[in-house]
Amino acid sequence: MKYDRIIRTGAPAACDEEQIQFLNRIQSTGCLLEVSADWNVVRVSDNLSAILGIPADEALGMPLSQLLGSTATHDLRGALQLVGADGGVNRIFDVALEGLAMARADLSVSRSAESILVECEPSSAPGDDISVRTQTMLSQLRGITSLERLGSIMAGQIRSLCGYDRVMTYQFQDDDSGEVIAERKAAGMESFDGLRFPATDIPAQARALYLRNPVRVIADAAAPTAALVPQRNHLGQMLDLSMVSLRAVSPVHIEYLQNMGVQASMSISLIVDDRLWGLLACHHNSPRYLSPKTRVALEFYGRMASAIIETLVRRREALARQRARDIHMRMLSLVSVDANGADNMFALLGELRTNLRADGMATLMEGRLRSEGATPGPASMAALFKFLNSTAVSEVYASNCLAEACPGALSDGSSIAGVIAVPISRAPRDYVLFFRNELVREVTWAGKPEKFVSNDGSRYSPRKSFASWKELVRGQSAHWGAMEREKCEALRITLLEVMLRLTDSAEKMRKQNNEQQDTLIAELNHRVRNILNLIVGLVRQCGETATSTAVFTEEINSRIHALARAHDQLTSSGWKPRSLSNMVRVEAGAYLGAKASRVLIRGNDWAIEPDAFATLALVFHELITNAAKYGAFKDSRGRAELDIERLESGGLHLRWSEHGGSLVTAPVRRGFGSTIIERAIPHELSGMASTEYAPTGLVATFQIPARYIAPCADEVLQEISNADELAPQAATPVAGSSILLVEDNLLIALETESTLLDLGAESVEVVSTVSAALDLLRSFRPDFAVLDYNLGRETSVAIAERLSDIGVPFLFVTGYGDSSAIDARFRHLPIVSKPYDAKTLIRKLAGTNG
Repeated sequence: MKYDRIIRTGAPAACDEEQIQFLNRIQSTGCLLEVSADWNVVRVSDNLSAILGIPADEALGMPLSQLLGSTATHDLRGALQLVGADGGVNRIFDVALEGLAMARADLSVSRSAESILVECEPSSAPGDDISVRTQTMLSQLRGITSLERLGSIMAGQIRSLCGYDRVMTYQFQDDDSGEVIAERKAAGMESFDGLRFPATDIPAQARALYLRNPVRVIADAAAPTAALVPQRNHLGQMLDLSMVSLRAVSPVHIEYLQNMGVQASMSISLIVDDRLWGLLACHHNSPRYLSPKTRVALEFYGRMASAIIETLVRRREALARQRARDIHMRMLSLVSVDANGADNMFALLGELRTNLRADGMATLMEGRLRSEGATPGPASMAALFKFLNSTAVSEVYASNCLAEACPGALSDGSSIAGVIAVPISRAPRDYVLFFRNELVREVTWAGKPEKFVSNDGSRYSPRKSFASWKELVRGQSAHWGAMEREKCEALRITLLEVMLRLTDSAEKMRKQNNEQQDTLIAELNHRVRNILNLIVGLVRQCGETATSTAVFTEEINSRIHALARAHDQLTSSGWKPRSLSNMVRVEAGAYLGAKASRVLIRGNDWAIEPDAFATLALVFHELITNAAKYGAFKDSRGRAELDIERLESGGLHLRWSEHGGSLVTAPVRRGFGSTIIERAIPHELSGMASTEYAPTGLVATFQIPARYIAPCADEVLQEISNADELAPQAATPVAGSSILLVEDNLLIALETESTLLDLGAESVEVVSTVSAALDLLRSFRPDFAVLDYNLGRETSVAIAERLSDIGVPFLFVTGYGDSSAIDARFRHLPIVSKPYDAKTLIRKLAGTNG
C-alpha cells in the first residue's frame, strides 16, 4: 500500500475516532453469547461449534438453559444479580455444562444495554493459587516510598507471575503521551525503558475502556477472530463489547504490535483519583493465554497497586502543600493594612515564585503593574491581559506554550514561553502572573511519532520502527503540573483575603463578595474532602477486620453515625467547644437506650474543642459498643464509670472502668475498634492512652492536652434516636403504604427507596425536583411523603405546602444538623438528619401520625 501524507500523532487522527467497542468480533480463545432479558440466545460468535459443539444457527433463539444447562443458567442468574449498576462484570469458575463438547467452563456475565452477555472459556487448569501469590507480592509493595522503585518492583513481580518477555510500568503525562518509567525484560529483547510514546498510541476511547475494563489480554495477535452472528440485531444495532474480555483487537493495533515484534500482550490499568495514571504493559513474542482466574487476580493486583500509588502521590502532594501553606501564612501575617500593604505583599510573592520554579513574576493590582525577573514587555503584557480577560473568571489559567495560546504576548521577541495567571478580582480584573522561559529540550520517542495515511484516506498505519528517535522541542516552557496549579489556586484564595484586608471602601467590599464566596466554597470543599477521606479510612479498616458482610455493615454504620452525632453537636453550637459529659451521654443513649443510665460520670465537666471533639466521640463510641458486646453492658448487672480529673498542666485525665459485667480477657487479635481506643488520641491529639484488661472489667485511661480543653457552658442533652423504641416484631408504619420520595441525589434516592420497600411499602414514587413532585401530586395521593429539604438550588417547601393542603403526612430529610434551616412553618414536623438508618426513618414516619 502506498502512503501519500503523514500525520503527526500529537494531532487528532482517525485512530481517535475508531469505535473499538463495535468491532463485532471476539478473540477465538472462547465464545460469546448475547442473551435477551427473557434469557433466550439472540446473538453468538461463529466459533460456537468449535467451542461448545453446537452450530451458531441452531443456538439462535434457543433458551440459554437448553443450551448451557439448568445448572449453568442458574449460576449465571445469580452472578448477574451481583453485577453493579455501573456496568461491571461478574465471573463464575469451573461451571458444569450439560451435554456440550466443553464439559466445564469459566463464565463471565455482564450487561450491554438491555442484553446480557455471557463469555465462555475453558475451565482453568488446577494448579497453584495465583490469588495467594498476588497477595504476597502486594505485601512487598507496602513499605516502598518511591514511585520509581515501586514501578520497577511491580514490573518484576508481574513478569515473574505471568512469564511475559517484557513488562513495563507506563505512566501517562499531562498531554496524554506515555513514558516507560520502569522495565523488566528477557535477554535479547529490545528495551523501551525511558522512551516516550505519543498520545495517539493509546487514543482517548482506548483509555476510556481501560478505566472500565482494567485488565486487557491479547492472547495471539496473529490468530483468526470469530465474528458475531448476526452482525446487527433486529434494530440494526451492533453489539457494544466494552465490558467483554474476549473483545477482538483493532486491525490498526494488531499492525502496531506486529511492527513492534509482539504476538501477545496484556495490560493492567493503574487508576488514581478515578483517572488513568498508567499501565502495567506486557509483551510476549509468542502466543500467551491467561485464564479468567488469573485475570481476576491481576485485576485485584492492579486495584491494590493503584491504591499504593495514590498514597505515594498524596504524600508528595501533602509535602508540597505544606511548603506552599507556610508561605501563604507568612504572607497573611506580614501584610499590613497601611498604604504600603500591596508593596509588602509583592515582596513576599518572590518566595512563592521560587517555590513554583518561575523565572519571572508580575502583578496587576488596582491599575498598577509591578514586575520582577523575566517578563514580557509592556505591549506584550497588555495583549496578555486582554487575552486573560477572555478566560474563566475565577480559575487559574496555565499555558506552557504562549506562542499558540496568545501570540501577541511574545510580540517583543522575549524568551518567555509559559505563564500561570492567578485572577484576584473580577471587574476590573487584577492578576498575579508567574512566567517561565522557553525550555529547549530533547524528547526521546519510541520511534518517530508519525502515522501514515493511505492515498485514498480509507485507513492509516502505525509507525514501522520503535527505535529511539529524538526530537528537539522549542517554543515551550516546562509543564505547569497539577500541584503547581493547586498552589496557585491556594494563592488565589489567600490573596482574596489579603485584598479584603487592604480595602477600605464599601464599593470595593461589594466587588469582593463573589471572591469571598469562592473562599468559602474552597473551605467547604476542603472539609468535605477531609470527611470523605475519613470515611474511606473507616471503610478500609472495617473491611480488614470484619468477619462478614453483616458485621462490616453494622460496624461502618455505627461509626459513621457516631461521627454524625458529634458533628451535629458542634454545628448546633456554632462550632464551639462542647461538653464532654454530654458527648458521652449522647453516645451512650444512641447505642444503649435504657442501659445508658449505667454509665456513671464523676468529676467536673469540661468542654472539648471542635478539632478534638470527633476523635473523642469515636473513642467513646468504641468503648460503649465494646462494653455492650463483650463487657459491662452485656448483661443486666454491669456498669461503667468515667472519672474526669483536671491536671496541673490544664489537660484532662480520663479513666473509664467497667464493673460487674462479663469476665474480660485481653483480645487475641487487635480489631479496628481496639486500634481507635488505643491510638486515636495519641495520634490525632498528641495525648496518651492505655488499656488494661482486668478480670473485673476493662480499664482505659487517657490524657487530653490542655489546648483541647475549655470551660463548659450549660447544655441541653441532645435528643437521641433510641433503637429500643422500636420493637423488632412491631408492624412498621410503612407496611402496605404508597410513599412519595423526593430526593435529588440518585444514590441516596435508590438506597432510601430500597429501604422503604424492604420495610414493607407497597410502592415508592421517586422524583428529584419540585416541579416533578407537584406534577405527580395532581394524579397521585400518597399515604406518606419523605422530602429532602434542600434540592440543589431550590427547597421542597412548595411540596410541603401542597401536601399540607391535601392532608398527607410527611417528614423532612436534611443534611443540616438541626432544624434552624427549615421553614419556620414546618419546624414542628419530624426531621431526619443525614446520615440515617432504617430504624430512625421508621420512628420518624410513625411520628407523622402522632
